[in-house]
Amino acid sequence: MRPARALAAALAEGPLVLDGGLSGQLEAQGCDLSGGLWSARPLREDPGQIERAHRAFARAGAQVLTTATYQATFEGFARAGAGRAEAAALLARGVGLARAAGEGPAEVWVAASVGPYGAMLADGSEYRGRYGLSARELERFHRPRIEALASAGPDVLALETVPDVDEAEAMLAAAEGCGVPVWLSYTVAGGRTRAGQPLTAAFELAAGRDQVIAVGVNCCDPAEAERAVALAAAVTAGPVVVYPNSGERWDESARRWRGGSVFDPGAGPRWAAAGTRLIGGCCRVGPRETAALAARIRPKGTAPPHPA
Repeated sequence: MRPARALAAALAEGPLVLDGGLSGQLEAQGCDLSGGLWSARPLREDPGQIERAHRAFARAGAQVLTTATYQATFEGFARAGAGRAEAAALLARGVGLARAAGEGPAEVWVAASVGPYGAMLADGSEYRGRYGLSARELERFHRPRIEALASAGPDVLALETVPDVDEAEAMLAAAEGCGVPVWLSYTVAGGRTRAGQPLTAAFELAAGRDQVIAVGVNCCDPAEAERAVALAAAVTAGPVVVYPNSGERWDESARRWRGGSVFDPGAGPRWAAAGTRLIGGCCRVGPRETAALAARIRPKGTAPPHPA
């Protein structure tokens, strides 16, 4: 069942807590995420694990659950042997699983994850951008799955981990007229998009678009978030979304994470004071960190506990 309020209306009243890294929780539950589908793999093989992971975040206090569709595309499913009809059903399943996990006395919204083109390539290029494709080609790639996800009835489309302005423009064009609001979230490094573009120009792209209910950054080092939050609020004069990763670094050659987590739930109130209305974590941020974040952001007594 959908929440009584539209997400945009809820954001006007105060900040909401996002969930954390779904892939990390799935791995903690013993799921094998190897291969090109990554966190979308259980959509086909073991959907119950996805609902279980969503529930773990809901119990921790997440008010927005993000679907396991970041790396789910018609092209990626085709490589795994799924035809278009099955792929469309799997995309819709992702929305349905998050909706089911959010059922309870608390209002929980569903964000349908739309990852960048580079996520489909599964080679890390979402952290570089500039794939050699035109904006029109990128728009053609994104439109079918955006339409499939929108038809499944999420509360918002999360256009997330976007590495450059060109792809952001293509994704916004593909989502135009789909009937579902969107948030736009870039992945950034050194105060710029991953493709090296100024963040001011990146955020300006979303300014004045009624369909965009929040703009910001995700899957970046937590140290990047502070400046990005303030800049996004100043440029767009609207709600901001921020969900950095743990700050650990993935060593591709060793196939392991290096460094310790520097994700600080205590930063949540500062981000909220700067105009952020959707606050959470990305890779390697789990239910424990989500619970700590929720305790700092949400005043006591404002939301009933989520059922187990």
